[in-house]
Amino acid sequence: MRDPKQPKQRRASHAGAARHLVDKLRKHAAWLLLLWFVLSVYLFLSATPPANAPLRPAFLPSKHRTLSATTASAPAPPVRIYVYDLPSRFNRDWVAADARCSRHLFAAEVALHEALLSYAGRAARPEDAELFFVPVYVSCNFSTVNGFPSLSHARGLLAEAVELVRRQMPYWNRSEGADHVFVASHDFGACFHPMEDVAITDGIPEFLKRSILLQTFGVQGTHVCQEVEHVVIPPHVPPEVALELLEPEKAQRDIFAFFRGKMEVHPKNISGRFYSKKVRTELLQRYGRNRKFYLKRKRYDNYRSEMARSLFCLCPLGWAPWSPRLVESVLLGCIPVIIADDIRLPFPSVLQWSDISLQVAEKDVASLEMVLDHVVATNLTVIQKNLWDPVKRNALVFNRPLEEGDATWQVLRELEILLDRSHKRYFGSWRR
Repeated sequence: MRDPKQPKQRRASHAGAARHLVDKLRKHAAWLLLLWFVLSVYLFLSATPPANAPLRPAFLPSKHRTLSATTASAPAPPVRIYVYDLPSRFNRDWVAADARCSRHLFAAEVALHEALLSYAGRAARPEDAELFFVPVYVSCNFSTVNGFPSLSHARGLLAEAVELVRRQMPYWNRSEGADHVFVASHDFGACFHPMEDVAITDGIPEFLKRSILLQTFGVQGTHVCQEVEHVVIPPHVPPEVALELLEPEKAQRDIFAFFRGKMEVHPKNISGRFYSKKVRTELLQRYGRNRKFYLKRKRYDNYRSEMARSLFCLCPLGWAPWSPRLVESVLLGCIPVIIADDIRLPFPSVLQWSDISLQVAEKDVASLEMVLDHVVATNLTVIQKNLWDPVKRNALVFNRPLEEGDATWQVLRELEILLDRSHKRYFGSWRR
């Protein structure tokens, strides 16, 4: 028979043990708290990198730094370019002979050269370089009597520069020019002719077919003049244009749709070619008397003040699809209306052109007013907000010296991508 007093005795024993444990914990509480604090501080400090240790994504190698990760105070992207110091007849003499050389729409060849000379990633020694920049100015002789860019000297001048580089240094020969960069900043780029039919017939000079071309010309799909490794760059606009309207969102825009420029081929032209594929002529015929459209054919030196007053800036093709109006309109907060089928635009990953511009098919010029009215009624504010983003504006300007995020910076990003993609194809044999 169980003793009825046993459960009470056990409970009393357990209670006594519990009180004894509590008393012991109270005596050592201070020491336990101190131990917890010291352990916490140790774990925190061991998980925190030193103040001078660079923070980087875990997937980046420790010695590799992408362009986007580089700060403005120390712009040193990993693309190491050696800039050839060619005799002045290939570049500087042209600028000295004509001041327009460094300022007109084709002047990216000059701006890029000058920016790269001050570039922190420029290789001082050719043996340290990954790429080689060949500064030949072929577009400085801007135009002939009929207004066409004068490029008849281009192929000969480039061939002479290549022969000089090939003869004096070993770097062209080891890759057959695959790691050499040239600028082709005129109408049909690497074909070096201002008229498309002739450009297509002539094609790309044989000695440049393995090189990298920086060219304003670009179209979707295939084209003879882009059958070479290339980067599409923006046309040159003087950097100070970006400062003409520092707050474009506050501008008074009393012009609905604006265009000033050549509308049709001069009557004396006998080439038989139709300028702008007749697009500009149709614009004038359909909207020349429409009060909502401000269309002018005569030159006006202060025409950018008109763009700054405009809601939409028309950017129809000329001889080639691209136009300096693409850059000017963005810098001045006027929505670009691109009328050039299949055009390929520069730096799409940064600029996201569909967010900051309109594209109207050449065959739809007759519906242009209706399209613009629809935008005003629906998403005008959204497009304008995107257009006024300073990051997008900066990406179109060739600053001298180079600034992080500007057009030269974007070119370097594109070259880095090409370099990574081309490493095995072109460089593997001599880098092992």
